[in-house]
Amino acid sequence: MNSTMECLTDWMTRQRWYAGKGRVPNLVEVSREEWPSDEPDARVIVLILRDLANNPPSLYHVPIVARPTIPKGSGPQLVGRCREFDYIFDGAHDPAYTSALLSRMHLHRGNRASRVHGGEQSNSSIIFDQGGEAPLVAKVFRLVHEGENPDVTLPSALTSRGYRQVPRMLGAVTGYWNDPHNGGTTAMGHLAFAQEYVQGAADGWELALASAAAGDDFSEEAERLGRVTAEVHRGLAEALPNRDATLGDIVGFVASWHHRLAVATSDVPSLRALRPAIEAVYDAAQESPWPALQRIHGDYHLGQVLRRSTGDWVVVDFEGEPLRPLAERNRVDSPLRDVAGMLRSFDYVVGARRNTAEDAAAREAVDGAWAHRNRSAFLDGYIAESGVDLRAHRALLDAFELDKAVYEAMYEARNRPTWSPIPLAAVEHLVSADRARARPR
Repeated sequence: MNSTMECLTDWMTRQRWYAGKGRVPNLVEVSREEWPSDEPDARVIVLILRDLANNPPSLYHVPIVARPTIPKGSGPQLVGRCREFDYIFDGAHDPAYTSALLSRMHLHRGNRASRVHGGEQSNSSIIFDQGGEAPLVAKVFRLVHEGENPDVTLPSALTSRGYRQVPRMLGAVTGYWNDPHNGGTTAMGHLAFAQEYVQGAADGWELALASAAAGDDFSEEAERLGRVTAEVHRGLAEALPNRDATLGDIVGFVASWHHRLAVATSDVPSLRALRPAIEAVYDAAQESPWPALQRIHGDYHLGQVLRRSTGDWVVVDFEGEPLRPLAERNRVDSPLRDVAGMLRSFDYVVGARRNTAEDAAAREAVDGAWAHRNRSAFLDGYIAESGVDLRAHRALLDAFELDKAVYEAMYEARNRPTWSPIPLAAVEHLVSADRARARPR
């Protein structure tokens, strides 16, 4: 039999949420906590592990269940057999852990049967939807960070103020550990949370793709989505810190845009000729009026919204850009970043349809005006609900959208080169003379 670390090392390399693809984990136990179990033969153990194979080292939350035997039937997901615990199982798939997780959050259900959503990557979502009780989903963070996770704090703040534009938050689990790789200080971070499970909801990206393919009018949906976005921004501004943008803030934003562009031009040679025009848009934005800074979604697009069976939109996944450090994701930011992200998403619907078309004739048949209509409808809804005239901030909004398109161009060049024309077309449009004339002077 192997040690617990050896079992987990082999098992983690096969998990979708393991970030060190192509590397063998070098795991060090940072902390362990044993939770009360409803089953006398099952021990629920919550581990925090440091993976030294990554640079910088990654921190993983790994809940396991130790059992003396393998349960009959399909049972939980086996990790391996080890000297310390006999058989160990992945907590997310084991009823002993999932029941203990609900108890930890003081959530009471008569039927605690659960299933794990199959599409997650950086976390595991455990769905409880059996019986007649209101369904809920518990999200278990696998990669954890020191500090508060915005996927917990932002929806919690909105729920506390009665906002129904997000699934209702029900509870969270916070972990504490002494980290020898951080001076031996006690650190804290969110390990899991539970919220309302929106049954029968339709994914915004899939809805938009289907609408564009069928030639349907999606503008009413886009307008309502703009209103919901403004409502969420208002709720976050009410519940959490916000302030006017200082000169230092503005200079910092513009510097980050220039830095991203400098990195992108090395991956995307076609951006080099456009660099002076892109930089001119960034510099013009520095002189534009800036709305107040506040907490925002941070990674906003059509894949982050759901439409309930009632037709209402809800916003999900407030974790922000996963590659940004947690400290950055917890700062105040410009709400225009979210607006720009959704505008880019409408463009991507049309671009994706063209990119997957079977032939040139099918590409030509794609309605390019679909994105323009829905971008305009989204902005109309946002303006009507927020009272903020986004068109007065056109130069700044264009800069945020341009920065997003530059990032997309870099991403596509590295991962999906055939998709590169989508963001590159946006960059060319945003630096064009026609676009410049449309901005207020």
